[in-house]
Amino acid sequence: MTDFNQENLLFNPVAPDNDAIPLIFAFPNDYNVGITSLGYQIIWATFATRSDINVSRLFTDSQESLPSRPQLLGFSFSWELDYVNILNILENLKIPFQANKRKDHHPLVFGGGPVLTANPEPFADFFDVILLGDGENLINDFIDAYKTVRYEDRETKIRHLATIPGIYVPSLYEVNYDDPDGKIASIKAIDNNIPSSVEKQTYKGNILSASTVVTEKAAWENIYMVEVVRSCPEMCRFCLASYLTLPFRTANLESSLIPAIEKGLQVTNRIGLLGASVTQHPEFNDLLDYLYQPKYEDIRVSIASVRTNTLTEKLAKILSDRQTKSVTIAVESGSDKIRKIINKKLESEEITQAAINAKAGGLKNLKLYGMVGIPEENEEDIEQTIMMLESVKKAAPGLRLTFGCSTFVPKSHTPFQWLGVNKVAKKRLKYLEKQLGKKGIEFRPESYNWSVIQALISRGDRRLSKLLQLTRHYGDSLGSYKRAFKELKGQIPPLDYYVHHNWKTEQILPWNHLKGPLPQGTLIKHLNTAISMNN
Repeated sequence: MTDFNQENLLFNPVAPDNDAIPLIFAFPNDYNVGITSLGYQIIWATFATRSDINVSRLFTDSQESLPSRPQLLGFSFSWELDYVNILNILENLKIPFQANKRKDHHPLVFGGGPVLTANPEPFADFFDVILLGDGENLINDFIDAYKTVRYEDRETKIRHLATIPGIYVPSLYEVNYDDPDGKIASIKAIDNNIPSSVEKQTYKGNILSASTVVTEKAAWENIYMVEVVRSCPEMCRFCLASYLTLPFRTANLESSLIPAIEKGLQVTNRIGLLGASVTQHPEFNDLLDYLYQPKYEDIRVSIASVRTNTLTEKLAKILSDRQTKSVTIAVESGSDKIRKIINKKLESEEITQAAINAKAGGLKNLKLYGMVGIPEENEEDIEQTIMMLESVKKAAPGLRLTFGCSTFVPKSHTPFQWLGVNKVAKKRLKYLEKQLGKKGIEFRPESYNWSVIQALISRGDRRLSKLLQLTRHYGDSLGSYKRAFKELKGQIPPLDYYVHHNWKTEQILPWNHLKGPLPQGTLIKHLNTAISMNN
């Protein structure tokens, strides 16, 4: 059991009213993982500061005292394979897996978070309600709407909730297929009272999130997290973190960032600056100057990821002086052609210069992230990545260089959602490992098999719920998924259809009825631009 008493709370929970809604808020992983999720922290604090909610937290290894008859059960879903723990929690609470098997006395099961916002369809059968997008306003809209139908039957509840922007009730949308194992023929709301599509909600304020709890039990011990930016302006064609979360938003320095940091420093000396593109905050240099004041010389600053051409010697020195030993940059490829195809606005000289600056500023390690299997990639592009890494090593001797590399995985709501995983990527990861090993460059590949599973879930439809219930018992290896596909042959499309096939841009996608920030036509235009780069 986790000692919840070791938490430093940065908000004031309120006592629940006598008739407060009993709600279980679960994170489907261990406490130390869940409590490190900023999204989970923020939503929990929102519930705990409402007197009309009586919230209890639940993790896989610990829990607060749970209500005997919860009315709502919520999941914050951040990592695809945690679906196994979601099913385990439902089973432990004696709640049927399938939403359509639940009765009036069962709680409504709702979920949100990055996995469900990207593509909820593989998990649609398990949830009564899914919240799409940013939670800041949506979570309160959800609770307020629920209160108006709290004492109604289940059908009345979900039909009312489905009318609220950003709230998706999968059971009220019917999916038809050409064949059981064929393409999707149509996705339609079951009647005219249900919206034909659901739009992801976007928070537009300039005060972004910051930790609501700090604890030494977190995966990042005693860290206080501050969200500096949301989304990314670069729009690399494969990138979910950019496309799904548009527009790019920045926290105001004076009204958001500085007050948040000062609040956090009252309980810890470890600050984490979060965001997909932190250094592109327009006042980032002012933020650095603020953190570099003599009064803060004992604090430790961590930074999520740095855009390569913003890694200056000044930034490296400040991070180094604030107890950060390493920094991460995403370079994707050493090939200029590939970087153009994916819209990565970066030159090889800038990568080398970033390494020189990192070393000059006193950093000890530089982690570069890349990818193989990118559309239009060939052997020559892999050689150029090796050459780029060699030149970086030569330019900054003594700097420890690590190259982390994954396989391209198509993500919903991005221009590359129609493209499959390239099977040759597995061979290219092995080749890089061999060649970089010879040159003394540390190589950390992400498992190719894990990328295949990721792609399956990323492009999956509702038919996968049967498969996921089988793989829960078989284990999370790729072999387990293949075994489940074999068992369901004829009932669902084969693995290759979801993972490796290139899909036609005119076909109906599993998430066609769920609207992201950009219309489909814009994504197709970006796809065509990318492919034409190689002609």
